[in-house]
Amino acid sequence: MIAACAQALAAAALLTASLATDARAQAPADIAALSDALRIEETIGIMRQEGLEFGAGLGRDMLPEGDGDGWREVVSRIHDIDKMRALVEVEFARALHGEDVAAMLEFFQNGSGEEVVALELAARRALLDSAVEDAARERLERQRHMGAPLLDVIETIIADSDLVERNVAGAMNANLLFYEGLLDGGAVDMTQDDILSDVWSQEDTVREDAHLWLHSFLLLAYAPLDAGKLDAYAAFYRTPKGRALTDAMFTAFNRMYDDISYLLGQAIAQRLSSQKL
Repeated sequence: MIAACAQALAAAALLTASLATDARAQAPADIAALSDALRIEETIGIMRQEGLEFGAGLGRDMLPEGDGDGWREVVSRIHDIDKMRALVEVEFARALHGEDVAAMLEFFQNGSGEEVVALELAARRALLDSAVEDAARERLERQRHMGAPLLDVIETIIADSDLVERNVAGAMNANLLFYEGLLDGGAVDMTQDDILSDVWSQEDTVREDAHLWLHSFLLLAYAPLDAGKLDAYAAFYRTPKGRALTDAMFTAFNRMYDDISYLLGQAIAQRLSSQKL
């Protein structure tokens, strides 16, 4: 079983590495330019830091040795930045095939999009600090009590793109893939029905967390933004091209999270099996 887990991890790494060899070169020039305008590479770098912290937490919760150096090295390999970027780029280009990418690019190069992307990145990077995250949540509560108009705009943006439900669906599917990794690695003795039941039992908690995180994050990001620019940004995502871009972003990043979640499950299973021998 240990060998099988190791082979599965190696195979997945090789598959993603093969994507990495020339994924960027194969992407149409306009999609590559859109990826640059959206600063997807920087976003993935932040997601990697989030993943390293999440993986360390898994080790503390599930492994007898906790999150020691050996486990942190495994988590770091799974969150290889080049493989993450390659997978996202491939899925992003595939999802945007046939869409009006030029119109999307125009907005993010010459419209309000460039400034908003910068603010979103800065906010997400800041939230890597747990103290900042706590402060952002406290600020959200204060703004709610004050009836801040910005929260109405944020609520509209979230509703227009169905961001809470998209995040819930992505998180629950990633949880399912994590269980699949544990199951395939022999770490759990559960039926598919057992796994599905456990994942669905987390739905309310996942939705509450997604709702709180999104509102805290967007309030932090958009507070410095001119109201007119924020309105233009919100309007863009109500258009067909904006909706297509939202779909493509979630498709690409969810695929990345699914792969990582499965590999984390297998890696946990492999280490538990090793410790039993």
